[in-house]
Amino acid sequence: MMTVLAERLQVQWFRPQQAAGTATQPTVVLLHEALGSIAQWRGFPQTLADATGLPVMAYDRCGFGGSQALMAPRGLDYLDRELASLDALLSACDIQRPLLFGHSDGATLALLYAAAFPERPLAVISEAAHLFVEEATLAGIRAVVQRWQNSDLCQRLSRYHGAKAETVFATWAETWLDPAFRSWNVEAQMAAVRCPVLALQGENDEFGTVRQLQAVVDGVGGRCRSCLLADCAHVPHRQAEAEVLAEVCDFLGELVAA
Repeated sequence: MMTVLAERLQVQWFRPQQAAGTATQPTVVLLHEALGSIAQWRGFPQTLADATGLPVMAYDRCGFGGSQALMAPRGLDYLDRELASLDALLSACDIQRPLLFGHSDGATLALLYAAAFPERPLAVISEAAHLFVEEATLAGIRAVVQRWQNSDLCQRLSRYHGAKAETVFATWAETWLDPAFRSWNVEAQMAAVRCPVLALQGENDEFGTVRQLQAVVDGVGGRCRSCLLADCAHVPHRQAEAEVLAEVCDFLGELVAA
């Protein structure tokens, strides 16, 4: 547990089992999805560390997982508000040039961070990012709200978030379904992203169309490699793990070669 900007955040490190690390190795920083936490990455952080030979750091944002509960209601600008916390955490962990790997909300956060601090990230790996609100996104969220009301989803989320589970879910659903959020759009900010980007999305993503992936490719100001994964939905690192790891390793190889 670390205290960053008066927030107590759960942090966990995953070290490659075989690689002989050096002090100059970059660190992969995992940024979880809207209902996520460290534990919900399951075995992927260690698998990623072993595949890349790089240390991996994952953390729970404030209000999630093992981190402290939110002290005030979250605004519609919640992702922008996370930028200062992420920057402070990276500094506290002495991670100077992070490789940001984000999923869903975490991918959007990674891209926004790279736009706000263009000299800081070594690269961004964006998995199922959202840059604007689509009807497909809202339909997907409405379907999950139905599951919440008619299944054990609350109980299952409680395994990861404890007493915070209901707040985690309600805040996510209410924010995205709020009519005032319908105009949310961060496409214009992508031009400030200068670091290399690997953009991944499943072709059957239930929370967004391929327009989201194309917006990343078209919008970022630096080099961008993209991959639309076949037979894959919203969680590529779980539903297409081998393909994701191959894309990541090839992408990192390109970084070294450059």
